[in-house]
Amino acid sequence: MSEQKRSITKEVNVSNLVLTAVLLFPVVISIIVMLIYTASYSASTSRMETVASLKPLINVEIPESVWSIVAGRTTFENSDTYDLIDNVNNTLSKLINESDRNENLELTVAKRTMLTLSDYVQKIQSNVAQEIPVVTNEAILEEVRSVASLINGMLDNYIMHEVEDVATTNALLGRITMISVIAEVLLLLLALGISIKMRRRMVRSINEPIAQLAHFADLLAEGNLQARAPTTDVEELSDLTDRVNFMADRVETLIQQNHEEQEKLKKAELRTLQAQINPHFLYNTLDTIIWQAETGHSGEVINITKAMSDFFRISLSSGADWIPVSQEIKHLTGYLAIQKIRYRDILNYEIIIPDDMCDSYILKLLLQPLVENAIYHGIKYKRGGGKITVNGKKEGEYLYFTVTDTGRGMDKDQLFTVINSLENELDMPRTEPLLESSSSGFGLHNVNQRIRLHYNQADGLHIESNEQGTTVGFRVPAKLKGEVA
Repeated sequence: MSEQKRSITKEVNVSNLVLTAVLLFPVVISIIVMLIYTASYSASTSRMETVASLKPLINVEIPESVWSIVAGRTTFENSDTYDLIDNVNNTLSKLINESDRNENLELTVAKRTMLTLSDYVQKIQSNVAQEIPVVTNEAILEEVRSVASLINGMLDNYIMHEVEDVATTNALLGRITMISVIAEVLLLLLALGISIKMRRRMVRSINEPIAQLAHFADLLAEGNLQARAPTTDVEELSDLTDRVNFMADRVETLIQQNHEEQEKLKKAELRTLQAQINPHFLYNTLDTIIWQAETGHSGEVINITKAMSDFFRISLSSGADWIPVSQEIKHLTGYLAIQKIRYRDILNYEIIIPDDMCDSYILKLLLQPLVENAIYHGIKYKRGGGKITVNGKKEGEYLYFTVTDTGRGMDKDQLFTVINSLENELDMPRTEPLLESSSSGFGLHNVNQRIRLHYNQADGLHIESNEQGTTVGFRVPAKLKGEVA
């Protein structure tokens, strides 16, 4: 089962949410409690204001309205006595419905007492209608005033209870506020402790993998290519660790590939030098010199000997890998001069390389093996012989060379096999006549490999062939003397 990854981003978000919740909880509770008690305080204040507004109606306006009727100043029809009574009753009913406390007992009793006051008013109305003496109504009016005073006292008691409740609420609200402040301070300290703990944990989660990566980088810098950074359970650093390890694998692979390519290069260069001292070529050349000497052709002996001297001297080049194009041409000319004397009429050749290329430097021994291949696998096997043409041209920063023969060409299958072998850098069997044979000991593959490795380019030789002959060419950068090792 794979180890579960930890996300620093997720941990930070969770910690922020936890800290926010811890800090906001008492604030939210305090706000809710304050809103509840504030609403209760406002409701109590509103009720007290309403009750206070009823007292003038009950204690003053209603008795005065009844007195005006008793004194004959107005009639019941023109007075607002019953309107005032209804207003008081309706207001008391509303307060009773809104009140959810035991103190609404005063309001209930006050409302019932208002019924008594209303009965007295109705009795006065009946007496007035019957024209009973005013003295009787004045006595009843005193009862009305007494009842109004009684109701007023009840309302005072109600207001007193409301004031006590408000005072209690204020005291409770003060205690709640104090508790909230203390809780907020404690939670703030708790949040600070949690924050410090989580910060240390996150710092440790980040520092440890980074320290491991730094140690791994030091090991790589010291040359320990087998070192690998240990995996981490931190999601943000896991991908980086995997990429760094992949880079280390890639570096190790590239170094190994470079080592293998250097080994191939050394082998290719060794085969190149071995090809230049091919015993068959040396034996045949010496036999030609002896034959020319025996027939008295001293001039030919001198020419062949000089050509062979130039050939081997340039092949060795005092150990240098890079020589001017002019030296490569001289080396090629010496080789063709020797082969011309040997093969006589079946071999003709032409070298067409402009002078502006002669000062450029190229890797030595690139053209001669191609010409040798053209002779041994093209001209030699064609009845009537043929011609070899070596062309060169300079375009921009590149040198182009081609070796064309009019000898035996290749069909499509043979050409495909040869090209595929060169592209994949595979040695063909020695039975393949175009690449290697016991007579030449040197193949196109070797030249192709040396071009790729020395010039660090993907393309090497390119080949075209048909029944009229074969063309082998290559393109390399033009280099000056100071640009070559």
